[in-house]
Amino acid sequence: MKNYNLLSIILLALTLSNCGDTKKGENTLFTFDNAIVKTQYEPQDQLDLAITNEKAKAIDSVIYYVNDKKIGSSKGLERLTYSLEKQKLGYQYLKALVYFDEDSSEATFRIELVSNITPKLLKYKIINTYPHDTKSFTEGLEFYKDTLYESTGQKGTSYLRKYDYKTGKIYKQVDLDAKYFGEGITFLNNKLYQLTWEEKTGFIYNANTLKLEKSFAYTKDIEGWGMTNDGKNIYQSDGTEKIWTTNPDNQEMVDYINVYSGKTKIKAINELEYINGKFYANVWQKDAIAVVNPSTGAVEGILDMSGLRKLISVTSEDVLNGIAYNPKTKTIFVTGKNWDKMFEIIVLE
Repeated sequence: MKNYNLLSIILLALTLSNCGDTKKGENTLFTFDNAIVKTQYEPQDQLDLAITNEKAKAIDSVIYYVNDKKIGSSKGLERLTYSLEKQKLGYQYLKALVYFDEDSSEATFRIELVSNITPKLLKYKIINTYPHDTKSFTEGLEFYKDTLYESTGQKGTSYLRKYDYKTGKIYKQVDLDAKYFGEGITFLNNKLYQLTWEEKTGFIYNANTLKLEKSFAYTKDIEGWGMTNDGKNIYQSDGTEKIWTTNPDNQEMVDYINVYSGKTKIKAINELEYINGKFYANVWQKDAIAVVNPSTGAVEGILDMSGLRKLISVTSEDVLNGIAYNPKTKTIFVTGKNWDKMFEIIVLE
């Protein structure tokens, strides 16, 4: 069985690609020529654009747009070719503005850009096993100055905790107000950032004292899930296939990528960790971690973590969630919601 097919089984996240939607304007004289324009492409493909002219109108020119950005124009019914190499994965919205007989009309169409990468099926080796608090509904996990921090969910019991992962001894704990459901965390510029789930609110703490310095509102209408950073930008997931780039200075969400494994859109991206230039991402309710290219959103590798369930005492509802990279040991720590153990692992090809 090919790795790609196995990956689809592991993630169980196949989203059937919708056929290109031809959304016609009020004037339906022209449509994109579906004999030329396909519904699905890969980044190396060229996009050939042309329209139909069933009424045989005297067309002067056509201006083409991708995602409302003008990409070029053509005379009459000449084709226009556009490179998809620099487009982000996901849906692309095409528009043709057709000028004819001193009039104009629009035609629209949707295509999907999918990944051309076949993910590698990665293996792991357990280095150590540590205790984990079964009352911890793990949402965020991260090391800071060789100490482990954990953020948990559930309204009324959400907290932020600093502790000794070897013994479970708690150094400090900050309990969230009962109205908040805690989510992902990350450290950047001596600050600790924390998300909440549906409350569209985040918190910024002093990284050393865990004293709350300010709260902030999300600048997009999304949920808060996972969080990580690359030393410059913050990245956060929202429970869909998107990973957002966030400016740490003003918390503005400025861009996003869509996560794809081949032709499969991977939804429910949850806990994130930035490790050696890649996103390691939990997929909610799946015993798998996807290794994602942060520039394109393409899944390049997959860790099947289902074997860990044989080593813990949990129910099927206690899902894998929690990834923390320890730069000192160059190992990865993984756990799950209400798990009784946490595992230190290294990743193998």
